[in-house]
Parts: sequence; C-alpha cells; structure tokens
Amino acid sequence: MRSNVGGEEDQGNPRNADARAQAEESDGQGRRILINLPQGQKYKSNEISTAKYNLFTFIPKFLFEQFRRYANIFFLCIGLLQQIPGVSPTGKYVTIVPLFVILTITAVKEMVEDIKRHKADSKVNHTKVKVLTSAGDWIHKKWMEVCVGDILNIENSSFFPADLILLASSEPQGMCYIETANLDGETNLKIRSGLVCTSELTDPKNLARLTGQVEAEQPNRSLYEFAGNIVLSGEQAVPVSATQLLLRGARLRNTNWVHGLVVYTGHESKLLMNSTKAPLKRSTVDIVTNYQIIFLFVILVCLSLISAIGNLVKGNNGEDHEFYIKADSNLNNGFGWQFITFFILYNNLIPISLQVTLEIVKFIQAYYMNWDEAMHYIDPEMGVDSYALARTSNLNEELGQIKYVFSDKTGTLTRNVMEYKKCSVAGVMYDPEREFGKQLGHKDLVDNLKQGTNSPEMISDFLTLLTVCHTVIPEQGEDGVTRYNAASPDEKALVEGAEKYDYRFVARRPESVTIKTCTGKMETYQVLNVIEFTSTRKRMSIVVKTPSGEIKLYIKGADSVILERLGQNREQREHYDTTLNHLEEFAKCGLRTLCLGVATIPLAQYEEWNRRWVVASTAINDREEQIDEVATSLETNLTLIGATAIEDKLQDQVPETIEKLLEANIHVWMLTGDKQETAINIAKSCRLHRDNSDLFIINSRSPEEAREEIQEQLKELKKDGLVGKSNDITLVTDGKSLNYTLLPDMRKDFIDLCTSCRAVVCCRVSPIQKADMVELVKEHTGAITLSIGDGANDVAMIQKAAVGVGISGNEGLQAANSADFAIAQFRFLSRLLFVHGAWNYSRISKVILYSFYKNITLYIIELWFAIYNYWSGQVIYERWTIGMYNLFFTSAPPVALGLFDRTCTAATREEYPSLYHSTQKSEFFNHREFWKWIANSIVHSVLLFWLPQMAMYFGVSWESGQTDGYLVLGNTVYTLVVVTTCLKAGIEMDAWTWFSHGSIWGSIALWFLFLVIYSHIWPSAKFVASNMAGMSEILLSSPVFWFCLLLVPTVTLLADVAFRAIKTTVFTTETDKIRIAEVMNKEVAVYVEGGRRPISETSRLLRNVRKRFRKNKQRQEEQATMEMDVRHGYAFSQEEAGAVSQGEYIRRYDTTRPRSTCTMPRVSGGSSPQSSHSLPPATRSLSAHTHIPGRIV
Repeated sequence: MRSNVGGEEDQGNPRNADARAQAEESDGQGRRILINLPQGQKYKSNEISTAKYNLFTFIPKFLFEQFRRYANIFFLCIGLLQQIPGVSPTGKYVTIVPLFVILTITAVKEMVEDIKRHKADSKVNHTKVKVLTSAGDWIHKKWMEVCVGDILNIENSSFFPADLILLASSEPQGMCYIETANLDGETNLKIRSGLVCTSELTDPKNLARLTGQVEAEQPNRSLYEFAGNIVLSGEQAVPVSATQLLLRGARLRNTNWVHGLVVYTGHESKLLMNSTKAPLKRSTVDIVTNYQIIFLFVILVCLSLISAIGNLVKGNNGEDHEFYIKADSNLNNGFGWQFITFFILYNNLIPISLQVTLEIVKFIQAYYMNWDEAMHYIDPEMGVDSYALARTSNLNEELGQIKYVFSDKTGTLTRNVMEYKKCSVAGVMYDPEREFGKQLGHKDLVDNLKQGTNSPEMISDFLTLLTVCHTVIPEQGEDGVTRYNAASPDEKALVEGAEKYDYRFVARRPESVTIKTCTGKMETYQVLNVIEFTSTRKRMSIVVKTPSGEIKLYIKGADSVILERLGQNREQREHYDTTLNHLEEFAKCGLRTLCLGVATIPLAQYEEWNRRWVVASTAINDREEQIDEVATSLETNLTLIGATAIEDKLQDQVPETIEKLLEANIHVWMLTGDKQETAINIAKSCRLHRDNSDLFIINSRSPEEAREEIQEQLKELKKDGLVGKSNDITLVTDGKSLNYTLLPDMRKDFIDLCTSCRAVVCCRVSPIQKADMVELVKEHTGAITLSIGDGANDVAMIQKAAVGVGISGNEGLQAANSADFAIAQFRFLSRLLFVHGAWNYSRISKVILYSFYKNITLYIIELWFAIYNYWSGQVIYERWTIGMYNLFFTSAPPVALGLFDRTCTAATREEYPSLYHSTQKSEFFNHREFWKWIANSIVHSVLLFWLPQMAMYFGVSWESGQTDGYLVLGNTVYTLVVVTTCLKAGIEMDAWTWFSHGSIWGSIALWFLFLVIYSHIWPSAKFVASNMAGMSEILLSSPVFWFCLLLVPTVTLLADVAFRAIKTTVFTTETDKIRIAEVMNKEVAVYVEGGRRPISETSRLLRNVRKRFRKNKQRQEEQATMEMDVRHGYAFSQEEAGAVSQGEYIRRYDTTRPRSTCTMPRVSGGSSPQSSHSLPPATRSLSAHTHIPGRIV
C-alpha cells in the first residue's frame, strides 16, 4: 500500500472516502488507482527476484533438486539401513556421513552461485529514482520501494522502474523518446505523448495538487496494448492508451525528463509477465546417468537376491560354517535380513564419490571459463571490462552438445550503431574504401559539386535530400555541438553522412527546415507535405518549396519501389543500370541501402493534388487506402538520383562466428522483435542468409493460409526427399504467422519445415513466442538447445532453452542475470562451445564412466569372494579401507581427467569447428559407452580377484610362522585394484600434465604409505582393526605379493592397451589424427575431414522447389519484391502508427526558440506555395493532435 511521503492524512479527511470507494469498486475487470492519495488496496511490490532460492525455500528446494538424483535417494536408503543393528557388514556411518558431506558441499556451491544472483537483483532493486511527495518535492527512493500510484521523475538515459502512464515531459506537448530494444529488439527510438490534460503539469507543486483516478485494465502480457481512462477531479474521463504507456525495461532517450504515474509494479509489469519462472535445469548427461543408476540398481538387487539365495541354499544343505565365522546367536539370519546384508555389501557398485567429484570438477571448470582471458572484453570508450561468467556449473557439459542456437538480434549480433559509409550519385560511386574500380572519396563529391562536373545539379539534389527528407530534430548542446535526435537510426545516419560533404541540417521550424551548404550558404525549405514511411509503402516522401520557388518531391526508399516509379525519359533513367550495379556491390558488403529520387512538380499540378490529398485525409471510409492512392499518384515520374549505403554495425566477428557454428552442424535461428526487412538484412550481413540460399517467407493472415503455405512448401521438399536435412534454405516468418503455425494441428508440419532449413528468422515476435519456438524444437527434436540474448525480452527464451547465455557489458543486464552463462560479445560463443563445451563434455563423460568403472572393479569382487566363502556375507577388505578407496586412493585420477584432459588444443578447436561433431553427437557418453565400461570393469574384477586367489591357492607361509588369511588376500587384491584402476586412468588420458602424473603415481604411493602406517598404529589406536597389525611386513616380504603386483595389472590392462593402440593407429578418428599431429608438431589442416558438407546435390534439388508454393499472383509479386529488397540489403527503421505521426512530430518543434519555451504551434491546413490560408478556415484551425489534411498521413 502506498503511504504518502510528505506526511499522514487526517483520518477524517474526505479524500479517504475515495480510497474506501476504490477498495469497494475494484474487481477482477480492472483496477482503480488514486492520484496523490493512499491506495485503497495493496498491490504487488516492485521488488524483483531472479534467484532460485531464498532463506525459506532454500532447504526444501535444494533437497528436492538433490533427491531428483536417484543416486542420492539410493545412498540415503543405504545409510538408513546401515543403522539397523547386526545387519550392516560395513559399519553404520560409512555411507551416511559421506552423503552428508557431499550434500553440504553441494549446498555451499549452490548458495555461492545464488548469492551472486541475489547481488545482481539487489543492484537493480536498490537503484534510486525520484518520487513526488505530497508537499510537491522530489525525494529519492529505491526501485523496490516504488508503489502503484506514485508519481516518478525519470531523467534522460534512465530505465523506467515500473510501468508508467506518461503525464508530462520536457518536450512540447508531453512528448518523449523511448528506446525499447530491451523489450522488442527494435533499435529505432519510439515516441510517446502525454495527454493534453496533463502535459502542462511540468511544475512538481502543480503535479502534487493533481487529484483524480486512473482506471486501468488488469496486468497482462501484451506489450503493445493498453486500455484505461484518467478521470481528473471535476472533469470528464479521458482515454489512455499504449501511446501514454512507458514500460519497465524501456529507456528514456533524448528527453531531459518525464513525469509518470505508476500503474503496474514488479512482477505485474508487462516485461516480467512475459518472463518465465527460473527453472531448475539439469544436464542431459545428468539425466542419462540417472537412468544408468536405475539399471545398476536393478543389477544390485539381482546380485543381492542371488547371494541371499546362495546363503539360503547353503543353510538348507547344513553348511552354515558357524564354527569359524562365529555367528552371533542374536544375528538376523532370515532370508530378508540376508538380502539386506548383501544389498548393503554391494551398495558401492553405485559410487557415492561420483557426486562430490562432479561438483568439484564442475566448480573448477566454471572458473576456467570465468578466468579465460580469450573471453575477456575491454571497451575503454564504453567503460566495459567484462569476463565470461558461469552463473551455474551444473550445465558445463551441455555446452559441448548444442544442436540449435536461438539468437536475439539487437545488442546480440549488432552494436545498435548505424554509420553512413558510401553512396552512388548520377552513376558515380563515392567510396573511399573501394577495392576495385575507380576510388573516389567524399571530398571528390564536394569538389565535383563546386567545379560543376559529374552532374552537379543531381549532386545538389542528393545532398538536399539527405538534409531535408527526414524527421530528425537538431539540438544545440551546452558545448555548442549540434546533436541529432531521431526516431530512426537510419535517418540520423543519413543526416550525419551529409556532414561528410559539409552539408549541415541547422534548424527545424513547424513549417520549414534550414540547412547550411558546403559553400556556407544558409538555405530554408518550406515543408508542404510529409508522406510517411510504412513497411507497406517502403518509402518516405516530402514535398518542399525550394528557396528558388520550385516545388519538389524528394523521395527515399527501397530500390524495388523507387525504381519502378521512375519516368521513361532518358534523363530520368540515365543512371539506372549503373546504380543497380552499385546496389549489388553495396549488398555484397552487407550494407543497408536506400534509393533516392526527385521530381519537380508544377504549381497547378500540386494544387490539384493537394485538394485530393485533403479529401483523402478527411475521408470517413477507407481513409488509408485513399491516402495511399493519392500519395502514389504524386510519387511517379521520378528522376533517379542514386543510392546510399549504411552499415548496421555488427559486433566484432559475428559473421565468422555464425559460419563456424554452421560448420559445426549447429542450426542458428534468429528470433527478434524487429521488423522483417531489418531482420533479413541482418541475417544477410552476418552470413546467416547467403545470396545463393533460397528464401521461404511465411506471412500468413489466417490459420487456413498458414496451413496452406506450410503444407505446400513441405510437399515440395518431400518430393525430393529433403525433409529433415540441413538444406540451403532460409525460412522467414513473423509473430502474427506464429500465432497460427504454433497451433496444435500445425506444430508438427511447421517444425518439420523449420528443421529442413539451414537457418530460420522469426521477426516481430513477442518474448513468449520466442520461448514457444525454443520449446517447440525441444519437444519435437529432443535436441539440446541454447538461447543467447542481451535484453529483458530474451529472458523467457533463455530460461526455456537447455542452456541460456546472456550478453553482459551492454545496457541491460537482466538477460545476463537470468542466464546460465554470461559473455560480453557474441563472438565468444564459439570459444565457449568449441573449446570449453567440448572439453567439459569429454572430461565429465570420462569422470562419470571412470567413477563407475573403479567402483565396480573393487566392489564386484565382493561377489566373487561370496562365492568363495559360501555366501556368508563376509567382507574381503578391511572396513576402513573400503571408505578410503574413494576418499583418498582413487579420488585424484578422476579429478585429473575432469580438469586437465583434452584431445586438441584450444586454438585447433576454434580453427576447426568440425571437431565439435563428436561431442555434439554424444559419442563419449551414451548407453553403449556406459555398458562397455561396465563390462570392462567386470572383466578386470575377475582377473584381479581370481589370479591372486589362484596364486595363493595352496597357501602362503612366512619364516615367522605366519600364514595367509582372508585379509592377506583382501589387501593383496585391494593393492592390485588401486594400481590397476590408477593406471587405467592413465591409459584413458589424452593429455598428460604434472597433475596427471601426480594423481596416478601419487595415489599408488599414498596407498602403500597408508598401509605401512595403518599396520603399526594398533594397539596405540583402538579404533583400527587389530588384525591389520603387521600387515605391511607380511605383504611386502612375500614373493607372491610382488609377483602378483607385477603380473596381474599387466595382464589385466594388456587388452586395454592393445585396444587403445589399434583404435588410434588403425581405426583413427579425425580427433586422433589431429592430436597426433599436434604432439609431433605437424600441420593440422591436412587431417581435418569435417567442415561444411557439399551442397551441390541439395542445390540441384532445390531448384525444383524454389518458390513453387506461390500460386497466388499477388503473393508472387510480394515475394519477388521482398527478394529484391533482400538482395540489396534494404532496411529502414521507423516506428509505424506511433503515438505521434511523423509529419505531426516534426511540426511540433521550433529549434530556433529556447527549449524551455518551446510550445506546439498551431498547424494550418493545406499550404499552397502562395499562401498558407488557401484552405477553408475549419481546416486551418485544426490542432496538431488532429489528422491534418495536406500535412500528414
């Protein structure tokens, strides 16, 4: 509940009646928010949390996550059974204590990782914002303290802490610029406008006296819709729409400040309602291991049953042998108790040390990624100094098995920076960086204009168009430097590009613009009409009256729409072919292009057209169609000026990184909220879509149309057997079409089509649709997916994917805070996957397989010994050595495998992405590999028990009179197992380091050291076994022991060495060849067999498929137009149907007046060149809030 900051209201104050009425009237249909009054009901806090745990949920959630692992459930049961007196042959605490230690270590690791999330959340929650008090003062509050009903002051470049209704701003008529890249991925600034009834409330004192209420809909996910009313005291209700809504996650730009009323807070804000709850993710290897443990559990039960039956049969035959095993008369001897005894005896077939080993290894692997200098990004200009960050270590190995990558566009692939690069004017290219052909720079264009060469009139029109035909607002800074505010980054780039030729946009007035030419002359152009850009029109036009009195139409847009509107005279089309070639050249560089044209309009023609324009603009029915028809009638008979090329700067090495991902057989899908043209252009720039690739576009207007398009495209692919293959096709679809294609009856066909394409581009998609696409792929392919993004709109898909990667170091950190891994640049993704991912996967695989191997090798010997000792349940090993096997003597080799083993160097793996195929296909850890290791361990256990048993078959005696016994055999076997399993780890290592040597030879030496010490501490220490006294002398003085020590490990490992040698030399894999080449310092490239697969056959088949699904003639024309735009890289970012139309927007400004006194002028209706009063008075009196005939669309 909101409390007034300035003081408490008197209980008898009649305002409290409003609060009570609010509480009574609030229902499920909406909410009533009182302005400058305490709220009558409690709303959600503005505090957010992306952490997995809190103080109260940690224990239950942690235990739930840990006991989803069947191994932990198993060991808990074993630990409880061991507490039953007289049942456990191994003691009470050998299982429960290690399990407790393991869970404690894991809990500490989880707490450390979650504390990082809490710190990141705390940083956001404790950000300060100005809140209005009842006294009319601004005070600073934390974001988490902001409540519904508060009035906030947001300053330039700040993020909005909650969903606000815009009341007033520093701009005319309560306008403001906002950047929504965090929400929808669009880089162009959007305009929001306050209501007339509140836009003048710029003084906080007046704002504090404002009373009334806001009626708003219930919180929902829709980012682009909002319905509500604002009712000020004593006035009629005024509708409030998305035009006045400022969403959390958006950012204020190019506006000094805004005042906003909070309507939705915290997890009720639209941004967070589009987010999903942080999931408890598990790796695929972990899940597979769970299933393997189930199989081993079944085997354990079977072995226990066999042993208990053997004991029962032995007892029924009268072979109880109690005279030498000295059975306790109170011993539980029933079949069930014997089963439990053997169950406990064999329980170590499932390694309890595996979990703690994995936790240690994964934790350190995470720091390998955190410390990797190759993923350290420093940008002094932006103040960025960021390392990679593994926010969880549970998914390290998943990075080595990625099949699909889902990427955001804005801020992930691009830098959000547009730069003017080059142009073509009158058939002459001005490109200072041109490699082939005549190289002319920007200075040459100015020289040609001044010297009157190479069509100076057309050059003049070109420069005039750049500085006049736009919606940019110039602003003089305190330092005297002019800065440009623009809703479209493309337009801003063009105006800044004109400055390269000494043409400057100086001032904007409601009726005119002023520019400064390269000669220093000031020229003013009267703006008569603005015909707006839309994605349907793909062009923008402006009609101006030049200083010489001529009326000219300047137009810019996609080549597909400009070129078809050229006149037929030779002068108008003189440079058509040359310009087209230049467009192709620009496109090959991945640049965004616009074609430019001009037409001189006779006065009589203009006046007649303007009358029709007024009629169309005021039409009641079919207004948009009539406007488009009239606009098109003027935008004809154009003279081609040339073309411009703008670079939408990608992040460093993005095209190379995507090529590597594709070469590694990883499907890359781009999911963005940006426009289709922009998305396709970026896909082309970053080499996701290539010139020779086929383009399938699905822009459906109904479910039936979506079904028809999908089935027809799929039918063509099925004809040639291309379904499910990685064809050289790029599929493009939009958010509206996804509403239909994701319906249950179409999902299967749609995903079949998507997975048959090399790349998929989804544009204009909401955050939830991004998550739905990820979920669709996971459901239907079962592949391991990765999502990468930088904005809050990417959180849902990041959390839905198997692995989520956030881009840190940019403006918004919510994606990085919600991700599993954070990197500063997209290019680091290749190293994260190909190096760390592949290494982690192979290392974790070996750790798991080796852990099962060493445990089964030791503990299955209990079964062979049970056969030998008449199923008595006697343990062959000394009790303490059983627990220390995993704790000391074989704990280091799996750690060495998990931290230092590798097949190829990092440089080689980055250079040759095809090496990723083996880990991607899960070749190192699967059912076949698991059972191969299990079989290997069983064979080894047979040799390690029966060979020494046969060596001691006739007994061994010493000069002292000591004879062998079961512990002599047991310690001999134990020694052989330690030596063999450690050497087995060495055989499996692909890279030897000092730690590898230390882990193997040190573990063996540690056992012998322990044996010597342990044999001499009784009776000084009573807790040790008395029958171990002098055991080291007994073993080390026996020739049989030394004979076994040399012979048995050699025989046992001989087959493994032979298999490894044959596999490496005869059945050599690509990885083996490269590893050998690296060791021998040979050239690696000659051994690389992988890489991108030949596509010649696919391309041949695709010729039959290409665009056959387009039956409708209109759709064919649309497709052809789109393909032309894509080839030439057309894209133009401009908000459509925004809060303020483009024409109205530019007429609100008079940059020649001080900003503080800048008010919106009255806008006259038509404006013929002679007089601004030529239209009827009713039209002239219209305000700029009205749809103005003859002015704006």
